[in-house]
Amino acid sequence: MSTSAASDRPVRSATPAASHASEHRVVVPAHVPMVALLGSRDAVLRAVEDGFPGVDVHARGNEISVHGPAADVAIVSRLLDELVEVVESGTPLTPEVVSRSVAMLTDTSAQRPSEVLTFDILSSRGRTIRPKTVGQKHYVEAIDANTITFGIGPAGTGKTYLAMAKAVQALQAKRVNRIILTRPAVEAGEKLGYLPGSLSEKIDPYLRPLYDALHDMVDPDSIPKLIESSTIEVAPLAYMRGRSLNDSFIILDEAQNTSAEQMKMFLTRLGFGSTMVITGDATQVDLPGGTASGLRVVEDILTGVDDVEFCRLTSSDVVRHRLVSDIIDAYARWDTSRPAGPADGPRRGSHHERGGRR
Repeated sequence: MSTSAASDRPVRSATPAASHASEHRVVVPAHVPMVALLGSRDAVLRAVEDGFPGVDVHARGNEISVHGPAADVAIVSRLLDELVEVVESGTPLTPEVVSRSVAMLTDTSAQRPSEVLTFDILSSRGRTIRPKTVGQKHYVEAIDANTITFGIGPAGTGKTYLAMAKAVQALQAKRVNRIILTRPAVEAGEKLGYLPGSLSEKIDPYLRPLYDALHDMVDPDSIPKLIESSTIEVAPLAYMRGRSLNDSFIILDEAQNTSAEQMKMFLTRLGFGSTMVITGDATQVDLPGGTASGLRVVEDILTGVDDVEFCRLTSSDVVRHRLVSDIIDAYARWDTSRPAGPADGPRRGSHHERGGRR
């Protein structure tokens, strides 16, 4: 294929070689377009430079030379090899993909970026849904391996979106006969009063995020028919009482706004041949004062129960704007530094909200 970066093009000015400096050359396979690897206007390569300011990178033809401190050169060389594999899979490269790949290579995870970023979940409407972080891949694998999976973490970590993708995948593969999407109808710190309209119009605002994710994965024209046939059911949590849900993929969203009693009610709806995913952010509870969150206590209750897994997603798994991750970390620092008042309930830094996967 064409190699658009055929000219000798230094990507940053050279620096004097130090005694610990190293140099490595990465040969890009001829079938990999250099423009796909380097990015439009070298945006991908600039992201590599930004992550390793002490490294000089030069591209010529299908070769990329890396020069700088030996430790950084080793990581950048591995990074480029991984990015080549990502491009070969058909996954487009962006500066965000580079930054996430760097994070994977520099933390203690044994996961290779190419294994995470090319892990297909669902192909729909001309695009493929994949995990974007190691934590997201662990979460998806936990859903495959367990009957009940809890996805606990802050906003923007893809908890609901990835669960929805797994539900649609299971329906398409005929592993389940229907998808059931539910969430508690609790207002996020606002009193909306008595809303006008029909029952459907009253509850739709609470369920809108689930509809939005569904529209990304299923032909919008087919959704009314799927809902009419009960192949997809979207309903508030109160509608689950008294039911036994067989051969279904069931998602409970915003689970931090369930009471302990509601959580027990929901979990005991599980029927034969079904999978449950419960998602929520235990740091954003909107329940009235004095009401204990079912999500905050359920881990203590179910720890050690077979076929149930708790997955922890953190600010490093946020896939929204970069500032979302920074905001989450800033609130966490503020929350753990302030003294707990009598009305605060459990400190939002306790093991219910923080820590690793169990």
